[in-house]
Amino acid sequence: MPAPSSPSTTAAPSAEASVPLPVGSPAADLGGGRVRGRGLGPVALVISAGISVQFGAALAVMIMPRAGAAGVVTLRLAAAALVLLLLCRPKVRGYSRADWGTVVVFGLTMAGMNGLFYQAVDRIPLGPAVTLEVLGPLALSVIVSRRLVNLLWAGLALAGVVLLSSHGGGGFGGLDLLGAAFALGAGAMWAAYIVFSARTGRRFPQADGLALAMAVAAVLSLPLGIVEAGSDLLVPSTLALGVGVAVLSSVLPYTLELLALRRMPSPTFAVLMSLEPAIAATAGFLVLNQAMSALDALAIALVIAASMGAVRSQIGKKAEAA
Repeated sequence: MPAPSSPSTTAAPSAEASVPLPVGSPAADLGGGRVRGRGLGPVALVISAGISVQFGAALAVMIMPRAGAAGVVTLRLAAAALVLLLLCRPKVRGYSRADWGTVVVFGLTMAGMNGLFYQAVDRIPLGPAVTLEVLGPLALSVIVSRRLVNLLWAGLALAGVVLLSSHGGGGFGGLDLLGAAFALGAGAMWAAYIVFSARTGRRFPQADGLALAMAVAAVLSLPLGIVEAGSDLLVPSTLALGVGVAVLSSVLPYTLELLALRRMPSPTFAVLMSLEPAIAATAGFLVLNQAMSALDALAIALVIAASMGAVRSQIGKKAEAA
């Protein structure tokens, strides 16, 4: 997640949940037409954003025993919404019913993406969870591209999933099935997030739509968080850690991605974001002591290669159309 997560992209979150920045998202709109400098500067920004997202997710896993998965989601979204609303100060007048409908659905997908992703990482390791989640944007990229070569990338991703399913030596289904299902659901919501992020970016100026959608997501997640965690959400140490998750998983990566998009083409950004599963696996190993077998590493590598290939294929199709 993303993980979500900060809005990111892969053809495309966090989710994650980078809440995952698609081309056409509010931040992409801010950055897409600016100076596109070459060099390692913008690449370092994107990698730093990915590290922030995934280590934020690892921190979230650490505080789940205190507040539960739903409680962590509530803390993250509420803190991120508050920061974005203060920074963006979006207008609330002058929009049509269709505009508000779009931002509400965008918020719904954001809440769903985060909620499902954190339910997944509560049950399966972070690396496999992000790898399965990435399949959502990957599938969207393959469908949108409509090129035969994408059947190769889809097959490569499927091979990665089959290998990943043997996690722990249990054969197909070695991963907790419910956790894997939650991760795949988060991926589907990530794909929907990409679509509605682009639509919101066209209807709202700057990052106003993102701030409003984050507020909608926070409101939607609040009842679930209260039911699961109750007064534990108000424990000062838990609140502080929740704010830390929000900063690492939303506010900081959003800022870094925005700066990067001002200095590099969006397609290049999308390719770099395909590295999220590898970063997640590293964060899981370093922070959560989640060991990764050689087959796990190969599975993640196959899905990353498929994601990068699908992105490059989509770029090639646009170049031919031009």
